[in-house]
Amino acid sequence: VQLQASGGGLVQAGGSRRLSCAASGRTFSDYAVAWFRQAPGKEREFVAAINWSGGSTSYAESVKGRFTISRDNAKNTVNLQMNSLKPEDTAVYYCAARQSIIPTTPNLVHYWGQGTQVTVSS
Repeated sequence: VQLQASGGGLVQAGGSRRLSCAASGRTFSDYAVAWFRQAPGKEREFVAAINWSGGSTSYAESVKGRFTISRDNAKNTVNLQMNSLKPEDTAVYYCAARQSIIPTTPNLVHYWGQGTQVTVSS
């Protein structure tokens, strides 16, 4: 499956941004999808994930209550709505996918999209 992330940009602290991950090439509903992020000088970290149906989600503690992941299998997309953004949310955000298992660590990911930069100014 090919993944294309979009929606990054510059936003002020306290603002909102929505990232989208568009998938192509395979049956999208077979895959769990996750968002990871990587800040300069830091390791790639898990942000949020959603199972194949959208019925189960998981979030990193640092984004719980602020970020919401959702999917539309008819449109082959997964969205990450980010609210109340903080400067520490600044990173390159990657969407990722794997069949069957929700990938909550980078080593569980089978497919990566290219990143999209999110910069939160204070």
